[in-house]
Amino acid sequence: MHKNLEIYGIEPICRVLQIAPSGYRRHGACQRKPDLRCARAKTDDTLMPKIQQVWHSNMQVYGANKVWHQMNRQGVAVARCTI
Repeated sequence: MHKNLEIYGIEPICRVLQIAPSGYRRHGACQRKPDLRCARAKTDDTLMPKIQQVWHSNMQVYGANKVWHQMNRQGVAVARCTI
């Protein structure tokens, strides 16, 4: 990607990938300085180890629903994503 970036620049590559250049730049900025990330992303970082612990302690067979219920039983407030 870096080779193409030097040749073509950000805008043409983003056009082909159908992403906004501002989104590309924002992602790069957040990679360099994690404190720029939104509150939800920061919260997700703290919850991920807890979610993985519940999943692993239940032999990795719990789905999202059961993990969510188990975390609520443990008193950990977790948002439930429905797709």
